[in-house]
Amino acid sequence: MPETFYQKTTTAPATPFDVSLRPPAFSEFIGQEKVKDRLLLMIEAARQRGDVLDHVLLSGPPGLGKTTLANLVARAAGTQLHTTSGPQIEKAGDLAGVLTNLQKGDVLFIDEIHRLHPAIEEYLYPAMEDFRLDIIIDSGPSARSIQLNLPKFTLVGATTRSGMLTAPLRSRFGLVNRLDYYSLADLTLIIERSAGLLDIPIEPNGAREIGARARGTPRVANALLRWVRDYAQVKGDGIITGPIADAALAMIEIDSDGLDEMDKRLLEAMIYKFGGNPVGLNSLAVAVGEDAATIEEVHEPFLIMQGFLQRTPRGRMALPAAYAKIGAPPPTARPEEPQGSLF
Repeated sequence: MPETFYQKTTTAPATPFDVSLRPPAFSEFIGQEKVKDRLLLMIEAARQRGDVLDHVLLSGPPGLGKTTLANLVARAAGTQLHTTSGPQIEKAGDLAGVLTNLQKGDVLFIDEIHRLHPAIEEYLYPAMEDFRLDIIIDSGPSARSIQLNLPKFTLVGATTRSGMLTAPLRSRFGLVNRLDYYSLADLTLIIERSAGLLDIPIEPNGAREIGARARGTPRVANALLRWVRDYAQVKGDGIITGPIADAALAMIEIDSDGLDEMDKRLLEAMIYKFGGNPVGLNSLAVAVGEDAATIEEVHEPFLIMQGFLQRTPRGRMALPAAYAKIGAPPPTARPEEPQGSLF
């Protein structure tokens, strides 16, 4: 790939496995029905007016399809997609290089947009609102400003941390969408579709078994499908059945609720090492030998969503479902503890 920090969709894909499973049209994109309906309506309205799409923000946990939706928006609008990410744009010249390469109606996709430097955001505001770019050249008494007119374009921003977006940047998006975790029914359909594209024989029970352990995330589902495919090829007759999927996922220590080894270690630490009392994130990280940021961003969201853990003002606490999962005696009520308080 040439020396550049952004790319068009015409460049070579990163991994054939992932791209081969990416839906080529909205009609093949499973799940996120409300988001799809909004995007399709916006695209049709812009087409009828002969206008450019408004800017779109997509937020939500990783692996839910934000990049795929950006590709589908550009394809449905019949325009070119240009891709970059927040950390790659380090200075105003980088942003100017991206924006001046756009044609009218093009879609600029910025992944992890919350990681843009605040100074870069200031240059992005007039580009989004007035389609112009004001660049300051030199410094001190010799400093001067150059104004570049830009073609009308659509910015699609993606973020996993919408709370880190500044209010001025967020307010400049015409449509803000949050992607939710997928249902078991949708994940089962996604797995069956992926298996068909990869020529993997799979039974409905096998697809459902994988979907139940995919943590509500298509990216995880496709990764588990690849592992179960290998297991079925070596340990079975190549067909993914319910028992084969169960045995394959048990081999990598993913249980029927989708919890992996680290998830269970976290619950065990809170119950046994800390006696069920509230525990701080850093203390919990030391107890299980894992990075605190990894626990907070990777493991905690799923454990909270499944009702195994809660965050209280005094720290993390295991809920009764966690005791049942680990097989420990249920906790006795402690009047002095704030029950169900979250922050």
